[in-house]
Amino acid sequence: MPQETTEQRWLGRRQFLSAAASAPFTVSLSQSLALASQAPKAAASETIRLGFIGTGGMGTGLLNIFKNFKDVQVAAIADVYEPHARKAADLSGQKPDVYSDFRKLLDRKDIDAVVVATPDHWHAHASIMAMQAGKDIYCEKPLSHSIGEGKAMVAAAAKYQKITQMGNLIHAGENYHRMAEIVQSGVLGQITKCRVWMFADRDYPNGLGKPSDMPAPTGCDYNMWLGPAPARPFNQNRFTFNWRFFWDYGGGMLSDFVCHLVDPVHWAMKVDAPVSVTATGGRYGLKDNAETPDTLEVVWHYADNWDLHWTHSDVSTQGKLFDRSAGVLFEGTKGTMVGHYNDFKIYAEKGSEIVLPEKTLPRSPGHHREWINAIKSRQECSCRFAYGHRVTSVGNMGNIALKTGQKLEWDGKAERFTNHDQANDYLMRAEYRKPWAFPTV
Repeated sequence: MPQETTEQRWLGRRQFLSAAASAPFTVSLSQSLALASQAPKAAASETIRLGFIGTGGMGTGLLNIFKNFKDVQVAAIADVYEPHARKAADLSGQKPDVYSDFRKLLDRKDIDAVVVATPDHWHAHASIMAMQAGKDIYCEKPLSHSIGEGKAMVAAAAKYQKITQMGNLIHAGENYHRMAEIVQSGVLGQITKCRVWMFADRDYPNGLGKPSDMPAPTGCDYNMWLGPAPARPFNQNRFTFNWRFFWDYGGGMLSDFVCHLVDPVHWAMKVDAPVSVTATGGRYGLKDNAETPDTLEVVWHYADNWDLHWTHSDVSTQGKLFDRSAGVLFEGTKGTMVGHYNDFKIYAEKGSEIVLPEKTLPRSPGHHREWINAIKSRQECSCRFAYGHRVTSVGNMGNIALKTGQKLEWDGKAERFTNHDQANDYLMRAEYRKPWAFPTV
């Protein structure tokens, strides 16, 4: 299988965000686009009318996929930044209505479902309010800004009986299915350690730089962009794309990629949550105004005696493993498997023979097509909120362990730390900026 080349780097991600067709997602995106073009012509009564909340890079990429399904209509767009909204409306080719306030979109009784692709700090508010308005939801990963918010999103999906899908599109690809089947078959023996990693090179040592605060750009409703997050002066680094490197809005590289990289581990190992977590790291190398770690190590321990290690560097690619800037590793007593989005390789232990198992897992018709089909059938999606929340929580608890500097014991059923009261204070934002009280579920 071909070795990935650019999927690990943030530039590759930027290419995807702008074009919805970059190298790292070749398999799953091409499948989704092909399925979109092949979908049968739907009668008017079968058409799913979509609203899009957030149409920056990722939101526009998603719109470019969904608009090609013949049974989907792009009915409305909401974005606080007018240039993004207008560009997305033009790209849709369907003359959707455009709003700056997403609540006007949710008031529309003719909209069946909503795609949420805002910054992370808006995910829970927008998704829960949409479900309360009767809409099914596709929400980008990570599912939530905090564990408590994700828990509420899962509760809302159950209460309002909505079809949900977290935007973890690699999950639908053939490669992750195959990796999960191999681990579950037992041919690698007992898995004692898993490892995921990501190395990037972000303009060392200047990173994002230190731009001065300034007025918000023309066409931006910055007060609405902040929403429930604390009031801050406008700074370009806190706005499009780079917001993820500030604690008010995201959780850095860990939160941004945990769903992609830890997903196959949880899937293959059939687990929901670890029992403990430790973390160390910080913004060591980059001399900019961002906040989240450029260097991070996290270790989660699981109940049946195996560990999951996370390593990332946003300073250098020199520490990459198995000549991969990003990857997923399963270390077993009979063999080790190393892979990523589009390929894997198995290294057999001396004296062991690895015979690949038959396919056992049901395949997806494509991550985006799966959600549209489920809206009609009312069957659950593979990355429904209940699943997406568990994967997202792994990243959230890693960041909490970093902030407390302690080994934290986790009760996955209660979704609380059992040995550190201060850590539980991080489960949800202590205060939401008025008037954006957290929705009651």
